[in-house]
Amino acid sequence: MFVIIGYIAVLGSVLGGFMLAGGHIAALLQPLEFLMIGGAAAGAFVVAYGGKPLKATLKVFPQIFKGSKYTKALYMELLSLLYEILAKVRKEGLMSIENDVENPHESALFSKYPAITADHHVIEFITDYLRLMVSGSLNAFEIENLMDNEIETHHHEGEIPVNAVAKMGDAMPAFGIVAAVMGVVHTMESVGLPPAELGILIAHALVGTFLGILLAYGFVGPLSNVLEFKLNESTKFYQCIKVTLLASLNGYAPQVAVEFGRKVLYSTERPTFLELEEEVKQRKHK
Repeated sequence: MFVIIGYIAVLGSVLGGFMLAGGHIAALLQPLEFLMIGGAAAGAFVVAYGGKPLKATLKVFPQIFKGSKYTKALYMELLSLLYEILAKVRKEGLMSIENDVENPHESALFSKYPAITADHHVIEFITDYLRLMVSGSLNAFEIENLMDNEIETHHHEGEIPVNAVAKMGDAMPAFGIVAAVMGVVHTMESVGLPPAELGILIAHALVGTFLGILLAYGFVGPLSNVLEFKLNESTKFYQCIKVTLLASLNGYAPQVAVEFGRKVLYSTERPTFLELEEEVKQRKHK
């Protein structure tokens, strides 16, 4: 939503200013310039990021136009789930969650939290480390190191589309210059035409430079920032799980463990202590 609003603001400001200065929008409508810039950028993108990076980039593009799913309500559900798991472990022992861990989608405990179970990556992350806790084969330091490595891998993998889009945006002005140079070449080979027609050809050539810069800084470049923000949000979600489980492994009570997790959240999504406490109480009685 905000991406579309931003695009409208960019176009409105640039084209509006151009028209107020006496310019004609028709002069900027040059399909061949779009073809040269867009086609060259797409081709270079495929050369640089063909295969898995290309698939990863195309996969995340629909997320750009969606709002963030990492809301306060989602974090309340996550922390409530973790609290209930850890409370069960505290009361009945680690072996009591073995069936829940092995079959989370059939577990009565997990089924109370549909927003979390809908994300199979998150469920896999939680159950994998709960399984290690149940097995007792690793201590807290070893599990923490393993978590750090997995979260780092997740983050690096998510950076592929971010870097790909950023570099494509950086290349747009250069492709705009290429299109402009091609226009100048065409103008020079048409030097015998009347001055008025030559002026039109030169204007067409300059549109290439204009489009390259506008696409780079007004459209493509900002998308990499959107993707980076979304990546940081998803990484924060895993960090919240990590901190909570490690606090429990280090002997803290469930109430304190989820407080560790709550404290690492961004202030815009972090529930207050009382909000989380009330949510946990309500979940207990469901």
